[in-house]
Amino acid sequence: MVKKIERCSFCGREKAQTNVLIAGLDAHICDYCVIQAQHIIEEEQATKSKNQFNRIKLQKPLEIKNYLDQYVIGQDEAKRVMAVAVYNHYKRITQPESKPNEEPIEIEKANIIMVGETGTGKTLLARTIAKMLKVPFCIADATVLTEAGYVGEDVESILSRLLQVADYNVAATEKGIIFIDEIDKIARKSDNPSITRDVSGEGVQQALLKLLEGTVVNVPPQGGRKHPEQKMIQIDTKNILFIAGGAFDGIGKIIASRLRTNVIGYSFKDGIRNIDKDNILQYISPPDIRKFGLIPEIVGRMPVVSFLHPLTKETLRSILTEPKNSLIKQYTKLFEMDGIKLKFEPEVLDFIVEKSNEFKLGARGLRSIVEGILTDAMFELPSDEKVKRLNISLSYAEEKFKKTNIAKLKVA
Repeated sequence: MVKKIERCSFCGREKAQTNVLIAGLDAHICDYCVIQAQHIIEEEQATKSKNQFNRIKLQKPLEIKNYLDQYVIGQDEAKRVMAVAVYNHYKRITQPESKPNEEPIEIEKANIIMVGETGTGKTLLARTIAKMLKVPFCIADATVLTEAGYVGEDVESILSRLLQVADYNVAATEKGIIFIDEIDKIARKSDNPSITRDVSGEGVQQALLKLLEGTVVNVPPQGGRKHPEQKMIQIDTKNILFIAGGAFDGIGKIIASRLRTNVIGYSFKDGIRNIDKDNILQYISPPDIRKFGLIPEIVGRMPVVSFLHPLTKETLRSILTEPKNSLIKQYTKLFEMDGIKLKFEPEVLDFIVEKSNEFKLGARGLRSIVEGILTDAMFELPSDEKVKRLNISLSYAEEKFKKTNIAKLKVA
């Protein structure tokens, strides 16, 4: 009887020609084919990863707002404005081509500018919408940008960042969202055009114009400065949505001045008499932003203006516990991974909110305060296997907070 030679069912190699021959029910596979199969799977997964951004999951404005409500507390006006603007933008991208007998209508892009104090949720709103739509998203800090040829980052570096987030998928990059933070910091210092170089202010605004409007830009894939021998990737920005945010410190005086001009003599307008001086930003308009120091061309290319309310104590309290990814849920999960059940007493949450409000830190300050209270516990308890529960009382929170750098700040 001839002995059957065992061989790989895929490549046909005999057992003696392989390092390992894995036996199945009715077939065999060698180590060479296993490695080849692994490479095929990795390539397929990489392709799927690149294609994940190509399918925009567009939802109606009401659905967008409902999604934002799960992650962002309050700011209903800003959510509504953002939902409509984002919906219209991606509807514009996905619009079908005009029929032969139909006159083509080109819908212009409507970039967004958000005005609000620090920590009110500008970045969170933009990031959450990008997450929902499954499009590439990046944050660019306007304060590090300079006019081309000067020390700092060129404006085109913003696109390099978005390209990297999209895993170098150009088609996905051209449908992404860029959040330009601190745009108020590149405002020109006076209302008159500068006769000298303003390389980090007016110069940057001029450089941003072509990106906001829509143009084909040669982008260095790895970012950094351009040089002649560098390979460039062409990115068309006409379908990239730009959302700019800034605190615009001092713009309240400009708004108040404009509102007062409307009530001189007997020319009171309905509703103007009852101005909410504690939230003057709600009356903001494009001319105010222009007077603050953004050039008219920038204001014209960012026609959608939204504002964010200052956070009240009630809103800060809700931010701590209610969103899907609330701070308390995050820290509870962190301790749970070490087998420790974390619990905050209600008065501790009120204490955290009080301190954030006292030091004018906004929502971003909540994390700093919670982190300061829990740092000692997070350092010591993972090594102590006996501790299975941690209850944060008011006295414990006050004691730990006194050691933090925040407690040493002087309230302005």
